[in-house]
Amino acid sequence: MAQLTTRSTCPYCGVGCGVLVEHDGARILGVRGDPAHPANHGRLCTKGANLHLAAAAPGRLLHPERRAERGRPGERLGWGAALDHAAERFAAVIRAHGPDAVGFYLSGQLLTEDYYVFNKLARGLVGTNNVDTNSRLCMSSAAAGYKLTLGADAPPCAYEDVDQAGCLFIAGANPAYAHPVLYRRIEAARRANPRLRVVVVDPRTTDTAREADLHLAIAPGSDVALFNAMLHVMLREGRIDADYIAAHTEGFDALRPALAACSPEHTAAYCGVPAEDIVAAARWFAEGPALSLYCQGLNQSCHGTDKNAALINLHLATGWIGRPGAGPFSLTGQPNAMGGREVGAMANLLSAHRDLADPGDRAEVARLWGVEGVPARAGRTAVELFEAARRGEVRALWIACTNPAHSLPDQQAVREALAACEFVVLQDIYPDTETAAWADLILPAAAWGEKDGTVTNSERRISRQRAAIAPPGEARADWAIAVDFARRLGARLGRDAQRLFPYASPEAIWNEHRETTRGRDLDITGLSYATLEEAGPQQWPLPEGASAGRTRLYADGVFPTPGGRARFQLADHLPTAEATSPRYPLRLSTGRLRDHWHSLACTGRVARLCNHVEEPVVSLHPADLARHGLAAGGLARVRSRRGELVLRAEPSEDVAPGQAWIPMHWGSASLAGLGVNALTLSALDPVSKQPELKHAAVAVEPAALAHQLVLYRRGDAELAARLRPRLARFDHASLGLYGRDRPVVVLRAAHGRPIPDAWLAELDREAGLDDPLACLSYRDASQNVSKRARLEAGRIVGVRLAGETAAQNWLKELVAGGAEVDALRPWLLAPLAAPPSGSASRGRIVCNCLNVSEAEITARIAAGADLAGLQAALKCGTECGSCVPEIKRMQAERVTVQPEASLGWKDVGAASAAIGWSAWASRPKPLR
Repeated sequence: MAQLTTRSTCPYCGVGCGVLVEHDGARILGVRGDPAHPANHGRLCTKGANLHLAAAAPGRLLHPERRAERGRPGERLGWGAALDHAAERFAAVIRAHGPDAVGFYLSGQLLTEDYYVFNKLARGLVGTNNVDTNSRLCMSSAAAGYKLTLGADAPPCAYEDVDQAGCLFIAGANPAYAHPVLYRRIEAARRANPRLRVVVVDPRTTDTAREADLHLAIAPGSDVALFNAMLHVMLREGRIDADYIAAHTEGFDALRPALAACSPEHTAAYCGVPAEDIVAAARWFAEGPALSLYCQGLNQSCHGTDKNAALINLHLATGWIGRPGAGPFSLTGQPNAMGGREVGAMANLLSAHRDLADPGDRAEVARLWGVEGVPARAGRTAVELFEAARRGEVRALWIACTNPAHSLPDQQAVREALAACEFVVLQDIYPDTETAAWADLILPAAAWGEKDGTVTNSERRISRQRAAIAPPGEARADWAIAVDFARRLGARLGRDAQRLFPYASPEAIWNEHRETTRGRDLDITGLSYATLEEAGPQQWPLPEGASAGRTRLYADGVFPTPGGRARFQLADHLPTAEATSPRYPLRLSTGRLRDHWHSLACTGRVARLCNHVEEPVVSLHPADLARHGLAAGGLARVRSRRGELVLRAEPSEDVAPGQAWIPMHWGSASLAGLGVNALTLSALDPVSKQPELKHAAVAVEPAALAHQLVLYRRGDAELAARLRPRLARFDHASLGLYGRDRPVVVLRAAHGRPIPDAWLAELDREAGLDDPLACLSYRDASQNVSKRARLEAGRIVGVRLAGETAAQNWLKELVAGGAEVDALRPWLLAPLAAPPSGSASRGRIVCNCLNVSEAEITARIAAGADLAGLQAALKCGTECGSCVPEIKRMQAERVTVQPEASLGWKDVGAASAAIGWSAWASRPKPLR
């Protein structure tokens, strides 16, 4: 078949990169960056560059399924029967308990058209404001901060401001990992302008912080104190723009007295940074042009709105807003969190940035929709919605394209909420996410590459996301599922849903949505599908009659507030919701990794995206590791007041003493345990209702789990799904992938007691390691050691080691590489930390694009190679560039990673005395 190309956008972070999808009409074959898209100009990060592999991953949900028992295989239904069943259950709850007894929980990964239908379904048909989105977990404090200070939830900046800034002030964000393509632009801006200064505010020394001119490693939660101290310096040194303040703002005189006590000398003590660094940051910001870039470090806090407002105060005080290279720029975490806010698909919003609390706004939306009214009672936000389900107040939940049984804080409480809810519908693309285990009805949705509609990125730029291929099986577009359900539900409630939901295409939904924006701050009445086809992605506002969208907002100094002025906000420094104590002495933070996204539902199915970090670890300062009796690479039990988790411990000087850091991506679908959100708490910001996911008080202690197991299997794409239900039986376990073109399923486990033979037999059976004709085996019952290896055509394709795992690293690489192993056959099950051939383990993969390992890079660095030399010799960092900051760090630290030397007989004998070397040496030969 001929190869075709379809223009679309990446479905991961909020940078909103354009992609060219290569396909044959039936399969997605590859992805390239779109050179014509203004968000990325052809660049992609490692996640975006591997979208075609995520699209081809096995295990899709193909047909509706009703479950008589949660967590068990269900009954296949047709769409009509499935949606009739859902409509009956929802209608029964509404009739018996009222409209507020149901709720809808949506996702920043939905398209704008999907969002619009769900919003109208909840408010216009059902009559409830219980519709919220996982954007509540990442962007609601940013939205609240913009609205409180500037009058509207509208990022005023554009990506091109990075190129024109004099000071980049990056607070609570790590774009080198979370927004890599934007970080490439920052790198280019620094090369073009050596005078550009970069300040990073982050408790942890991230790759972004490491490359900054000034890193303010503040104590967790002290952002407001820092920003107030910077404003104090600006006032003290006359570095404010008094004319701008007088002409375009209000509230500054009320703020001024409170700043008197916020000197950098006073603030330094509890921020944990030198006073002179606070002064330097304030001066650089004031000199400008100052562009602030911020993300979850500010937002995921019980004081997130205050943090956002205090930062925006700096822009208003200096006049660095509405000008090239300047402004407060919130970096969106999801591909269409902005679109969801635009259509009002959050519990406190209405369409086109209208306010639910405003009777006039409610009446206007009712008129636009042709309904009697929009409910006035405030809807429940994300955490509140599940708390209400736990109390029995919300009895039916519709969850679309998100995974709350992984991503919400205090996971034990979330599981209790899902268990208590009478009827749970999950609309998703995979049947094995954490949330799927709690669903009564699962509906198959179209995925990226199969969907058609629009998305809005961080800079207010609207792009078309286009379908390249048809959805598999019976999967349907999200908007189409919602429309069909709405019509069936309306019939049961005696309402004319056919009139409310007449849509036959996403374009019809778009046209209605854009009409709701007429005269609003985000007016897009001039933006049609045809315009997007002809002119490409556009920024809003773009009202009818305009020739193009607006690059940046507030250039005229007029703001969408009642008085037309921006508003200074008095924000006091307040402590984190949970204090440390002798019992819980460490301050835990969470965050993203470079090559993964959210809950691994997509990136976790692509082996090469798992190579950089193969399993989650808890990172601790080396002094804390020693203080708590932990060994590097050893297992640690991490406890909070809500739950616990067992992970490997990693020493890291990137983490300050008294702090801990765990990546957010792993949950109960890939771990024995509920993931890091078993530890986090559900304390909410009083304005934004965003939970404090960035801070919890924890304790760590060694986890004495002496009985270890590893299993590797290549060539069985469905094995991970079969192993997943067995994770919870172990005291510690992680499940993932490794390799490139032929993924290897990787199971690592540890247990406090000898692993039962029956468990091993189950694993062997599932992994095809039970065939005596194809497998080598070794067993020493006295030492609880049991090993198996499967060979096919002289190549090792599977291994299971239990009780002794010294060979796990080089065996993993042999399985992944598919190398012939006849020469190594006598040693495949030996207790060798390295193969007897003398070759070294490649170690962790740093450059996923070109499969370049840490060992290869460090060997070249030790030989004197600089970045250019590394790129010339190894090609690392020459594709997407996501690994370049890490390579620079390795050079700066002159990391020396000693390759694993081949162990001789005497070395192995000495090292293996405790694991039964004599039994091994006297084994029967050949092994069968």
